[in-house]
Amino acid sequence: MQHRSGMEAFMHGVRMLLPLTPGVIPFGLITGVMAIEMGMSPGMTMGMTLLFYSGSAQMVALQLLHNGVLPVAIVVTALIINLRFIMYSASFAPHLHHLPRRWTWPMSYLLSDQSFALCSLKFSSGELGRFGHHFYAGTAVAMWLAWQLSVLAGVVLGASIPESWSLSFAIPLSFLALLVPNLRSAAILGAAVVGGLIAVLAFKMPYNLGLVLASIGGIIAGVLIENTRKNTFKNMHTDDVERGAR
Repeated sequence: MQHRSGMEAFMHGVRMLLPLTPGVIPFGLITGVMAIEMGMSPGMTMGMTLLFYSGSAQMVALQLLHNGVLPVAIVVTALIINLRFIMYSASFAPHLHHLPRRWTWPMSYLLSDQSFALCSLKFSSGELGRFGHHFYAGTAVAMWLAWQLSVLAGVVLGASIPESWSLSFAIPLSFLALLVPNLRSAAILGAAVVGGLIAVLAFKMPYNLGLVLASIGGIIAGVLIENTRKNTFKNMHTDDVERGAR
């Protein structure tokens, strides 16, 4: 879809992100409730949320704080969990590197799994045109607001949310909703299957290293499958050319 203006692209990004918020809100509520139950003040909780802007890293950090883990270990763990954002940034860099810093710095901070999933294929296909960064900004700002407000709601509500709501069940569902529409090739499917299997098998590794191992394994699997596909296609093309020459 070619947008006629930056505002149109921005609002399109917001609309694309909105269906994903039902999976984000329970995640934020749980984070806010957990922080308050641990004895953190509302100001400290929201400050941590603004600083981290990574739900998975924030929840793990809260758990480690609760267990009395050394601060250095908590910081290292959060960095390891967020290594995936390096891969996300590398994927977006060819499409956004020309922008001035007043764009790239806020966009780097606002990067999320949801924004990456919504924008990566659109950037690669070129369908967003020259207003692609506005579309990304729409998804990113909407996601940021949804996360901050949901954590704030968890802080306000505290422990009054009943366990019978099973809010944690919505977290894996939200990531599945992001994953399934992007399984459009053998390489992506192979990467998802291998990464998922490794994550399941290595979930007991300390400091959440299983997530990093799963990410690396998925990437390697995807690259190998894509290279095998390209080599197979190349060999078939070469054989066709040789037959034609005869």
